[in-house]
Amino acid sequence: MNIQYIKHNDNTFPQLLRDISSPPKGLYLAGQIPDLPMVSIVGTRRPTKYGEEITYRLAYELAKAGFCVVSGMALGIDTIAHRAVLDAKGSTLAVLGCGLDRPYPRSNFGLYKSIIESDGGGVISEYPEGTEAFKSHFPARNRIIAGLSSATIITEADAKSGSLITANFAIQANRTVMAVPGNTTSLRSAGPNNLIKNGAQLITNASDVLAYLGLESPELVKVRPRAESKEEALIMEILSGQSMTTQQIIDETKIDAVSIASIISLMEITGKIRNLGAGSWILT
Repeated sequence: MNIQYIKHNDNTFPQLLRDISSPPKGLYLAGQIPDLPMVSIVGTRRPTKYGEEITYRLAYELAKAGFCVVSGMALGIDTIAHRAVLDAKGSTLAVLGCGLDRPYPRSNFGLYKSIIESDGGGVISEYPEGTEAFKSHFPARNRIIAGLSSATIITEADAKSGSLITANFAIQANRTVMAVPGNTTSLRSAGPNNLIKNGAQLITNASDVLAYLGLESPELVKVRPRAESKEEALIMEILSGQSMTTQQIIDETKIDAVSIASIISLMEITGKIRNLGAGSWILT
């Protein structure tokens, strides 16, 4: 793996990050830092199904709209955001709180490799090789996530989530903070709901993000592939606006499990639906 070191005064050092009150002296980089507008998406490590779905949609559509999506490669929301961008063939930047030779968490090593090997993606850290992922490094890591981005988006987080540290850094850097509203009885929505009450921009889709940033993107107007059979049409209809597990699709369509498995497999191959993990499916 080729690791570069970019000094604070190098021309390739991100300008938005240079502008914060405490920029890193330099960045270790594997892959590349894309020359694209950046937004960060962060949140809980234990998202609900709702959080998974909205995070995937936001990251995927923002990548298609030409943004680099920045996150911290943590489990949960971060991982979903990075994977959605890779699915969209877009650019994503992961910011670590450890040396690049010690990616954390280890369970995301495959994601780490995929980001580095992607066309336009990269992994960065202010910590040199050999540095372990100490707990104290993560708040410092979060200031870089916020500092790189013109806007920071919180999709799901509890009231004391570390992702709110990222939001606070964004506020200190005079950047836009956006949050996705959620069920008022859900602990995972307490963070974004509180942010909205305190002035964060309420968003529900990528078009909202672009509108608040004063941008337009025709790429957000998506044309979905046409159904090839009445069974596919039925599945696409029930997945409109929501995700479902394979069993839920079987229950709703009354189609037998063997046939559903075959139809879903073909629909995934032809780009009509995407696997969110844990047996859940969503329209592309």
